[in-house]
Amino acid sequence: MQIELIEGDITTQQVDAIVNAANSSLLGGGGVDGVIHTVGPVHSSTEDRTELLRSCYTKSLRVADELGARSVAFPLISAGVYRWPVEDAVRQALTTLRGAAPVHVRTARLVLFGPEAAGTAQRVAAELG
Repeated sequence: MQIELIEGDITTQQVDAIVNAANSSLLGGGGVDGVIHTVGPVHSSTEDRTELLRSCYTKSLRVADELGARSVAFPLISAGVYRWPVEDAVRQALTTLRGAAPVHVRTARLVLFGPEAAGTAQRVAAELG
């Protein structure tokens, strides 16, 4: 599976499926509807929630694959109002997506909001090789 890092707006991506980082109520009307929803964990300095964050990517990718999507766009889950540090959020996303082996999905696009997040993502991707 090819992984792309793109700076931009996830709602403008030309992909088969979009992952929406939703709140735990998963109620419509508060953001982007009609896409794959995932509830990212709130960052904690006292509890390791890394596996919860990784499972957001794993399970969303599984749903996209089950739907037959060949391309899927992900936001940087939990890195906004849930305060996950951007550098680690990118590291968790890339590590998880690189380890995945979907049947249908050929392209996973991590859509980064703003030049700072995009720059951080490029740096982390280079560090990971």
